[in-house]
Amino acid sequence: MRYISTRGRAPSVSFADAVLAGLAPDGGLYVPETWPTFPDRDTFKRCVALGHYTFTAYEALNAFSGALWEASIVNEAYLGAKRPAPQWPLTVAPLVHEQSGTWILELFHGPSLAFKDIAMQLIGPLYEHLLSERNERLTVLCATSGDTGGAAVEALKNRERIDLFVLLPKGRVSDVQRRFMTTSGAANVHTLELDADFDACQAILKQLFADRDFADRARLSAVNSVNWARITAQCVYFHIASQILCAHGPVSFVVPTGNFGDALSGFVAKQMGAPIGRIGVAVNANDIVARALHTGRYERAPASHATLSPAMDIQVPSNFERILFEALDRDADHLSRLYDQFAQSGAFDIPADALAFLRDHFDAASVSDADTRAIMQETWEYGGYLACPHTAVAMGFGRDGQAHLDAPVVTLATAHPAKFPDTVEAATGLRPPLPPKCADLFAREEKFDALPADIELVKAIIRDRSRAWT
Repeated sequence: MRYISTRGRAPSVSFADAVLAGLAPDGGLYVPETWPTFPDRDTFKRCVALGHYTFTAYEALNAFSGALWEASIVNEAYLGAKRPAPQWPLTVAPLVHEQSGTWILELFHGPSLAFKDIAMQLIGPLYEHLLSERNERLTVLCATSGDTGGAAVEALKNRERIDLFVLLPKGRVSDVQRRFMTTSGAANVHTLELDADFDACQAILKQLFADRDFADRARLSAVNSVNWARITAQCVYFHIASQILCAHGPVSFVVPTGNFGDALSGFVAKQMGAPIGRIGVAVNANDIVARALHTGRYERAPASHATLSPAMDIQVPSNFERILFEALDRDADHLSRLYDQFAQSGAFDIPADALAFLRDHFDAASVSDADTRAIMQETWEYGGYLACPHTAVAMGFGRDGQAHLDAPVVTLATAHPAKFPDTVEAATGLRPPLPPKCADLFAREEKFDALPADIELVKAIIRDRSRAWT
């Protein structure tokens, strides 16, 4: 299995090289040359029915890599092998029945209480395996809108061959989210709080990779959802949920999205043969994807809006490039021209055929803060379910009657409500406690660097602290 860049100006690479690099050297994102399928559908269905999450993850990893990996990699990720007192439930991602035809897929049972743990916990041992084979070190970058940073810290802290640098937007995450990034106590974790929004943090990350001399000397990699390993891991729970619920036809999903990685993962599972219908993309006031699907114009707003669902406060979702690449029939030159135009003017028009492709697979809706708050209140008062604000945005999909998905519908619950206690308490009157495994979070000492959004300062810190620097 080889991986190509969406921009078409970089040589193809192996799965291992794509994972270790994160971004392609031409500024594009890696995608597989062809879509794999699971080799034995009957065996796959039986193991899904039995709740064998690790088997499904193992098959996905091998399908996308073209190699046979050690089972210990997924065992460590999802069963706690090599780690004391494993925290993962055997089901990893429980399905909770909400009402007739609708389900909630809980993805927040990992160590940092967010869906991104499911992929990050696989990336940790995967990185370690690849770097040990090559006797190399790596500098890992992560720009975060709130949850990716904490998940990356939990997955990569204290790993001997990795130094992690987290770019955190000041004042744009909850206190719980921030503390998952600043209290690890690990010598290889460096949290940089930038006086900027997420889009500015993500722009700095991409500029660091664009400086090829710096990127090569630092041995840079990225664990944002630009890294294909994230998509590989996240497509697993789409496979499992759709196989469990597909007795009467394809299963629809609603995904609360910021960087479009989870929505893309559902599409990838569908390409691999999972019985998935359309995917609902639920966004907050940062609604560039919804506007693009409704109007055909992909246009950046002047600035991102701070909302009750901060992990989704993103104006330029990186993974939209991957799905647009597919919608353009993998025409890398056409995609490059569109993104060159976007860099200059902040907008482009999606070609008619590509727009039709996107609408075939996705629907989109924007949910306001007022509706988010109301949904959290109603869900608790009438259903007894306590939802985080991001999950509430997904629950509000189609509330205005303009978006519709065929049942059964699975809504992704992407964060534990305790990550946003102030917001949840204001909406429901109940302040959710942290689970016992992280109940001491606010007693831990914080450590981070506060910086302006200056790429040269970020470079200086990486040069000084990265053990991979040459």
